[in-house]
Amino acid sequence: MNSKAQKEKNHGAEVALNKVDVIQHIWITMSDEVRLSAKIWLPKNADKKAVPAILEIIPYRKRDAYSIRDHSNHAWLAERGYACIRPDMRGHGDSEGIMLDEYSTVEQEDTIEVIEWLSKQPWCDGNVGMIGLSWGGIASLQAAIKKPSALKAIIPVGASLDRYYDDGGYLLGGYPGQGLGWGGVMFGYCIRPPDPAVVGDVWRDMWFERLENTPMFAEKWLSHQLRDTTWKQGSVCEDFASIETPVLGVSGWNDCWPNTVIRLLENLNAPCKVLSGAWGHVFPNLGGPGPQIDFLDLALKWFDFWLKGSENGVLDQPAFLAYLQESHKPDPNATKRPGRWVSEDVWPSPNIEYKSYGLVENKLLEDKKGKGRVSICSPASLGLSTGEYMPISGVEELPRDQTSDDEFSLCFDSEILSDYLDLLGTALIHLRLSSNYNCGLIAARLCDLAPDGSSTLISFGVLNLKQRKGREILTEVVPNKEMDLTLRFNDTGWSLKPGHKLRLALSTNLWPMAWPVEKMVTLKLNLKDCTLEIPTRKSMKGREKKVFLGEPTSAKPLDHTVLKKPTGSREFYHNNKDNMVNLKVASDTGQIKFNEIDLTYSSSNSQIYSIKENDILSPKITYEAEFGFSRDTWNVETKSKLTVTCNEENFFLKGSIFGYENDTQVFTRSWDIPIPRVIF
Repeated sequence: MNSKAQKEKNHGAEVALNKVDVIQHIWITMSDEVRLSAKIWLPKNADKKAVPAILEIIPYRKRDAYSIRDHSNHAWLAERGYACIRPDMRGHGDSEGIMLDEYSTVEQEDTIEVIEWLSKQPWCDGNVGMIGLSWGGIASLQAAIKKPSALKAIIPVGASLDRYYDDGGYLLGGYPGQGLGWGGVMFGYCIRPPDPAVVGDVWRDMWFERLENTPMFAEKWLSHQLRDTTWKQGSVCEDFASIETPVLGVSGWNDCWPNTVIRLLENLNAPCKVLSGAWGHVFPNLGGPGPQIDFLDLALKWFDFWLKGSENGVLDQPAFLAYLQESHKPDPNATKRPGRWVSEDVWPSPNIEYKSYGLVENKLLEDKKGKGRVSICSPASLGLSTGEYMPISGVEELPRDQTSDDEFSLCFDSEILSDYLDLLGTALIHLRLSSNYNCGLIAARLCDLAPDGSSTLISFGVLNLKQRKGREILTEVVPNKEMDLTLRFNDTGWSLKPGHKLRLALSTNLWPMAWPVEKMVTLKLNLKDCTLEIPTRKSMKGREKKVFLGEPTSAKPLDHTVLKKPTGSREFYHNNKDNMVNLKVASDTGQIKFNEIDLTYSSSNSQIYSIKENDILSPKITYEAEFGFSRDTWNVETKSKLTVTCNEENFFLKGSIFGYENDTQVFTRSWDIPIPRVIF
C-alpha cells in the first residue's frame, strides 16, 4: 500500500511528503531464536537515503485490533521521513513465544534487541526513537534505562513510572477493582491466535501453546500485596538516574496516570519537556476529552531535533505545558472540557505556592486550625460516581456529579471564591485519625462545588492505613489509637471560577476504584491536626505566554469496512433479590474488515462491579471478553472470564478461557484460586 504524495509547509518552506510502503510482516529473530513479527511503514526513498527509525512496541496486535490507530500515527511520521516499526511483543499477534507477565526482563531485553536490529538495517541511518501510549510509553522509558547507543529520543504518552503505585497494581494505596479487571483483560489478550496468512500452518500449534501456557496474571499481582521486588522490577522510578535519553513526556489529567509528567520533570537529569491536557488514556490527537492537539507535529519536532539534528528551537519550549480545566458541570460523556493552556519555564515553578487549609467544622479555612473530633463510616458502595479508572473515550467513563457520594462523606467547603483559584501540581492532606478496628482505608476527593449545588471531581487519593509509613512495609493499626498520615492526591490542573467553592470529601470507601478492607470501619478524625495543602498558581494576567498547540492531525485512514458499528453502555442497577448495587460496563467494538489483508475482526467485553451497601465482604467483579477472527474458511474465536470475590481472610479468583474453531469449542481451561488478604 502506498500513501499518496503530498506537500506541506515545514519551517516556512514547501516540502514534498514521502510516499510510503507498508510492509505487513517481517521477522526479527531474538537471541533465544524466538521470532517477533513486525509491521513497517517505510519511506520509498529510504533504500537510497537511509532515515531514522521510530519504534512502538506493544502487545496489542499490529494487523487488526490496533491497526487503525497505529496507521494514523505511523503513516503520518513515515511521510515525513521516518521508518516506523510496530512489532508484536513476544506471545502476541503473529510473534512467537509466550508472555508470562507484564514488563518482564525478557520483554525489556527483546526491546533492546529490536532497537539494535533497527539501527543496522540498510534503510536506517542508525538513529532510533521510541513513541508509545501506555505500555508502549513504559517500554520506551525502560529501554532508556538500558542505554542502547542507537536510542536518541523517546516520547512516552500516558505511561506510569511505578508498577505498584500507579500501574495495574495498587493505585495510590488501595487495590483498584478495575485493576483486577485488567487481569481479565490480559487473559483475553494473550490467548488470541496468530494469523495463518502470516505464520502459515503452524498457527494452530502457536495458538494452543498460548492457550495452554498463559498464566492467570491477577494471581501473581494479588499475591504480592506489598511493594516488593515483583513490582520494583520494571518500575522506572527505581532508576531515574540511568535515563540519559531526551524525554518528551505526555499525559492527561483524566488519565489513570496523571502523575507521570511532573515526576519526570522532578527526577530526570536528561533533557525533558512535558505536557498534560484534559485527555484520558489516549493519544492527544486521537481521543478525548478535548481539546485535542496537533500531537504529531510536536512529536515530529522532537524527533527532528534529536534524530535529524534539525535546529527547530524545540529546547526553547517551556518545560511544562499544562491545560487548566475550568469549572464546568459534571458530564461523564464530555468530549471537550473548558479551560486554557498555560506554560511553566521551569519546574518546580516559582508561580506555584502551597496554601494550607484547616478542617474547621464543615469548612476549609486558610491558615486556621480545627478542633474536636468527627467520625465517618461510609457505605461500602460509595464511589460509584468516581468514573472509570482508565478512561479511553468510551461511554460515560468520566466522573458523574459527586453529590450522591458527597452526601455520605465528611465534607469541608471553602468560602465562596471571589476570584479564580488555579491549581497545578500535587495536593496533599495531612490527617490525624483512629480506626475502631485494626484496619482501615481513607479516600479523599477534591471537588468543584458550583452555586447550583453540583459537585465536579477535580482529583482523588486513596490510602490503606496499614501502608501509611510506606508501600513496602505493613504498619500495625491499633484500634482506637490515633495515627498520623499523609495522603497524596493525583496531580491536577484546574481553575475554579468565582462564585464556586473548593470541597474536600473524605470517606472510608471508594468502590470500585479501591477494593474495601476487611471490616466496616469507623474512622475518627482529630481536626486540630488535619490540614489540606493545595498547589495554587499565581495570577498571570497580562503576563501569560500564549500557547498554541494546533488542531489534531493524522494520516489518511487505513482502508477498512465497518460491518457492525461499535456500541457501549454504562448501567447502574439494584438487584432486589440479593440487595446488590451493580455497575455494568459493556463495550462492543463492532465488526471490522481490514480490506488489504482480507481479515474480519470483532471484540467485546463486559465488566460488572457488584456490592451490597452495608456488606464490606460482598464485593464481586466479573470480567468477560470475546475476540473473533475470520477469513474464508478460517474462523476462530476466544472467550475469557474472570471473577473476583472475597471473605475476611481471602480473595477468590475464578477464571476460564475458551477457544473455538468454526463455532465449535476446541479448548477450555479454568482456575479456582484462594489468595490470603495481607493489607486488605
